[in-house]
Parts: sequence; structure tokens; C-alpha cells
Amino acid sequence: MDQHQLSPDANVGEPHEMSFIDHLEALRWHIIRSAISIVIFATAAFFAKDFLFHDLILGPSRNDFWTYRMFCNFGNWVGAPSLCMDKVGFIIQNRQMSGQLTMHISTSFIVGLVLAFPYTFWELWRFIKPGLYPHEQQNSQGAVFFVSVLFALGLLFGYYIAAPLSINFLASYTVDPTIENQIDLQSYLSTLTTMSVSTAFVFELPMIVFFLAKAGLITPEIMRLYRKHAIVVILIIAAVITPPDISAQIIVTIPIMILYELSINIARVVSRNRTQRLNAELAANNGVS
Repeated sequence: MDQHQLSPDANVGEPHEMSFIDHLEALRWHIIRSAISIVIFATAAFFAKDFLFHDLILGPSRNDFWTYRMFCNFGNWVGAPSLCMDKVGFIIQNRQMSGQLTMHISTSFIVGLVLAFPYTFWELWRFIKPGLYPHEQQNSQGAVFFVSVLFALGLLFGYYIAAPLSINFLASYTVDPTIENQIDLQSYLSTLTTMSVSTAFVFELPMIVFFLAKAGLITPEIMRLYRKHAIVVILIIAAVITPPDISAQIIVTIPIMILYELSINIARVVSRNRTQRLNAELAANNGVS
């Protein structure tokens, strides 16, 4: 943190160096406020049980889910009726006495974390921002907005694309038609949350590249040089996120590749602006107008 950050007991207009304990105290209150926001959203999710489970959590387990209907419509349009997912071939079961109650509480907490993410990041940014130089603060305006938007886009992509494709593939895969898939509630929820939350964080790639480029740790030339290596890493990430279904992996790989190419352009703009700023400072120091 910046040595000129105000301590909690400092008078306005009298900045002075904060001690390590002062920084910990400031961080503690940021964490407390973030935790309160998570609890508030988790409590709201807990009392919205019908919507949370019937409409949201169990949505991909029914054949009338939005994604399945869109794939079916697209299949009819292109003359590929095999894209229609008319039946989701599994039954969700709970085999533990307190399983549904435990799942209700844990799911509410996960939803609280997801919904509170923008505010939690804003609190973290408020703690970090005073330690940046003025030009760094200027160049980082809108960071909370773009991080939140990318997180939301990734979450929606995971919930409506990655998760349904994964669930449908795993549920319809059989080694023998006499075996019926009876999926445990915990297993189903784990698959759904892993698909959705993983893609939400993967979609943060442009912002990660932005901050790395700002710090001078990465350049567009490096990203272009290692593009082939990045493709391999992206394919591995897509394989981890999705089941061993090539169509699902391709669908997940495409937006990540687009984000990587977008990140190269972001790094290029950041590098160009940094070069222009350094040249301007050098010219000013040399007395050149």
C-alpha cells in the first residue's frame, strides 16, 4: 500500500504513513463488509428456495430447459434433428437423511458468494487502489465494472452452455442400456457449480492480461510468440471444465480463444500507451516541447 494512505485516525488533509497494523485494520473492515454482503445474499437465496432449486439449480435437469430448446430449434433449422435433447436420461436422488437440508444451506452460500462477487471485488479494490500511483489509478478506472461484467458473462456462459452440455452428455452416457442413471444430488450440484463458476473465472482473462501488461510482466509480442502454447493450455482447460465430449469442448474453447485474441489487443494498447507516456516524460526531462 502507498505510504501516503491516510490512517483511520488521521485528520483530513494530513496524510501520513500507515503502519502495518493500520493496514491490517483497514483490510479487516473490508473483509468484514464483504462477509456481511455474502451473508445477506446467502440468506436471501435460502428463503428463495423454490426459485433457487426448481427454476435455477434443477433447470438443466429438465428437457424444457432454455438451452435444450434452443439447440432443438437450431437443429430443426439446419436439418439436424439429432441436436434435440428431448429426454434427460437420469433421476436425481438424495440418499442422506440431512442431505437436502445440507444442500440447501451450502447452495445458498455458493449463490451468496457469486452474487456478492462484484461488491467483494470492489472492497478489495478500495483497499488496493490507494497504493497505486495517480497515473495507475487513472488507467485502472472501470476495473470493478469490467471485472464484474466479465464474471457475469462467464457465469451465464457456464450455466447456459457448458453445464447443460456436460450434464446432458454425462447423463446420457451408458455402458449398457439396462443400467439406469440415478444421480446423487451432491454429484449433480458439484457438476453444475464447477462448470458455471469455472467459466466465470476463465472469462476474467482479459482483465488479468490488462493488469499484467500494466505491470510490464507481459507484452503482446510474448502472447503472439506463445500463441500455440496458449492454445494447448486452453484446450486442457476446456477439457477440465467439460466432460470428454468433443462438441462441448469445442463450444467452450471458442470463446476462450476469442478472449485470448482480445487480450493480445488489450496488451498491445497498454504497451503502446506506456511507451507514449515514457517518451513524453523523457521529452519533458530533456526540455523538448
